[in-house]
Amino acid sequence: MIKTTLVLAMTADGKISDAAKSPPTFSSDRDYAHLEAQIAAADAILVGSGTLSDGGSIVLVQKPELIQARIDRGQPAQPPQIICSRSGKIDAQLPFFSQPIDRWLLTTKIGARNWHDRSSFDRILECETPDGRDLDWQAAKNELVKLGIKNICFLGGSALAASLFAANFIDELWLTVCPVIYGGDDAPTPVAGAGFTPESAPKLTLLSVERIDQEIFLHYQVHKPIDLNN
Repeated sequence: MIKTTLVLAMTADGKISDAAKSPPTFSSDRDYAHLEAQIAAADAILVGSGTLSDGGSIVLVQKPELIQARIDRGQPAQPPQIICSRSGKIDAQLPFFSQPIDRWLLTTKIGARNWHDRSSFDRILECETPDGRDLDWQAAKNELVKLGIKNICFLGGSALAASLFAANFIDELWLTVCPVIYGGDDAPTPVAGAGFTPESAPKLTLLSVERIDQEIFLHYQVHKPIDLNN
């Protein structure tokens, strides 16, 4: 059984970046500490290739006490980073590939072709739908269970979030609402894609609310149909 937690921050009008898709700078040091704690608690981190390309690198666990707690639990100092990409088209020159972490690639057979002869990724998981055009999330879940992954922290992006919600892959959501308005028709929101109908839209239960200074920290549980395979 795997628990997947989406962790993100957004503006008060529901944007995760501006219309130019610049790296977000609107959250506080407190929100960053919250993010770091969620990463430190996870067995693995899930990130879309677009989000990786936008930032160039990933957030590392920095606090010595969080690193020591991971080691005490028998975990590596940094959780493995699972990059999701159907095409496998990722810039090999990104700073990400120099960070002191285990790098995993979740992709299709075609997406894996460019990486099998390189040492860039420590593990490549090929989990595709029967037509080979998309990632098979049930197959991915099965593979991750075999690898001992029980707790995943998902950090975006919005297109991948839509796919994961549609596949009932997300169990919890931590959402920080920050006191700024970005606006913009083209500014990205937490979940992209074609959208859901009122009937198919994922439903949430609010577990907790906390205000710290000018930010609101919301914790939700995602309602999902019973999965008879897990």
